[in-house]
Amino acid sequence: MKVIATQRNSKKCIICGMENPLGLQATFYNLEDGSVASVFTYKEEHQSYPDRTHGGMITALLDELMGRALWTTEPGVFGVTTTISVTFRRPVPANVKLKARAYLTYNSPRGFTAKGELFDMDNKLLAESSCRYLKLPFERAFSDGKTYHEQLPYDMPIDIEEIDFPPKK
Repeated sequence: MKVIATQRNSKKCIICGMENPLGLQATFYNLEDGSVASVFTYKEEHQSYPDRTHGGMITALLDELMGRALWTTEPGVFGVTTTISVTFRRPVPANVKLKARAYLTYNSPRGFTAKGELFDMDNKLLAESSCRYLKLPFERAFSDGKTYHEQLPYDMPIDIEEIDFPPKK
């Protein structure tokens, strides 16, 4: 699937924070089919059992990715998670390149739902998720008076041209 744009990253988020040394520092790519994707590697600090990624980190990545699915059509509108469901299909390794994607399954003026999937680089499904969000305009998401670009100061480069995924379920 062809990459058409990237999304901005924050400073301290555990998933996208570029100044968080223990974070994933994931880049998010808008794809031509309207989904959002990421290619990343969980670190040793993200493990539970040796060489296995903690389920909380897997859930956090899928939550972030599904929330960012809205930004493919409504950049600057945030989602507040109300429910999330994750099914873990296989152990998720640490220190191995992985990929994930998410896409909207429903979108209304007040909220949206999304589906997320985590794969290894051979397209084996490792985990899948669904989530429901309430929409929150940028001004309500951040009360410190900083602008969108101050909250998300990192304009990430497009460093991948395509990301291969199996067909959506």
